[in-house]
Amino acid sequence: MRLRDLPSVDELLRDARLAAEPRPLALAAARASLDRAREEIRAGHDPGDLPARVLAEVAAVRAPGLRRVLNATGVLVHTNLGRAPLPAAAVEAALAAASGYSNLEYDLAEGARGSRQDHLAPLLRRLTGAEASLVVNNNAAAVLLALAALAEGREVLVSRGELIEIGDGFRIPDVLARSGARLREVGTTNRTRAADYEQAVGPETALILRVHQSNFRVVGFTALPDLPELVRIAQRAGLPLVDDLGSGALLDLEGEPTVAASLAAGADLVCFSGDKLLGGPQAGIIVGRADLVERLRRHPLQRALRADKLTLGALEGTLRLYLDPERAAREIPVLRMLAESPEAVRARAERLAAATGGAVEETVARVGGGALPLAELPSYACAVEEGLAEPLRTGQPPVVAVVRDDRCLLDCRTLTDAEASEVAAAVARART
Repeated sequence: MRLRDLPSVDELLRDARLAAEPRPLALAAARASLDRAREEIRAGHDPGDLPARVLAEVAAVRAPGLRRVLNATGVLVHTNLGRAPLPAAAVEAALAAASGYSNLEYDLAEGARGSRQDHLAPLLRRLTGAEASLVVNNNAAAVLLALAALAEGREVLVSRGELIEIGDGFRIPDVLARSGARLREVGTTNRTRAADYEQAVGPETALILRVHQSNFRVVGFTALPDLPELVRIAQRAGLPLVDDLGSGALLDLEGEPTVAASLAAGADLVCFSGDKLLGGPQAGIIVGRADLVERLRRHPLQRALRADKLTLGALEGTLRLYLDPERAAREIPVLRMLAESPEAVRARAERLAAATGGAVEETVARVGGGALPLAELPSYACAVEEGLAEPLRTGQPPVVAVVRDDRCLLDCRTLTDAEASEVAAAVARART
């Protein structure tokens, strides 16, 4: 084909295959297809069936960008794949909040304006023992709001060993700077003692910030005062102690402090995430003393950082499961995957291997999302040929796996039985 043989845009749009498409959408797709066709002709290639290419362009525009993915990586709280998958109860609660009007900020009993924070406050009090609570859109926002409301223009004491970086290059010193507070580093990277905090307290000190090392561990010649020691220092100095737990567990998990334990030890405010070990939607949750929570609630930043009705609905649905810990462990996907026996994972891998002609391989799964960094979960994967990784990833539904030692590993700890069947079908399609 020569450039002069290309149809005009109007000629292309008169093709019967494009008649049912909305004209603005088809027009933009036709122009884009013709532009690419000209480039291909100049490069010596035949552009092929142009109306079919326009239809493909329209389909690509219509295709959702945010899609369901099957996680076969063995990373439970996978940040790139949306962190914690929601339990069914959370999905139902979010759908109920989204499908019509709701009492988001309306008090049905009084017939007057209410607060969106009132829906979760009783649950969080019961589950953590806190006097009050506040929910914002993520944990970085929770820490930022606490620092801005309680320490703007003043010093915040933080151990050098806790000046961590979380996802996407977001660092605790940056959060402090944006809040308007001033960082006062205490101790050294590997050793910080109670005396270091006591010596650093001065007239400009606003609070002590403790940052849980949720996404790393320092081992060897180390020292850090425990939470009760820091509480005593803060109380003697008349300062609030803010405990940033990061992941934030409500049930006992080895190596991870619970929110209730932190409050019981005397922390004045505790900040934690909703979409990591809690197993709910992205959210930042602040619990603790009622007077401090009220200061945060009244700060101008709070409105900019607050959670929307879908988040609050999904979070409430998740938290209600925790009223029955056994039900939570059974129905919250992250907790279920954490607790699942290696034997059950192996049986799933064997079924997948039988369905795909793959081989069962012993491997190690990780928690991910900056939670429990040292935890290694015994797991089993179905190993198939390396060349399937790309067609699986670009298929429908996409299957994200791990390529290692010239094989594509489909880790079965992060797949349900139903999802493993979907993966088997995806492997069959990828081989055709």
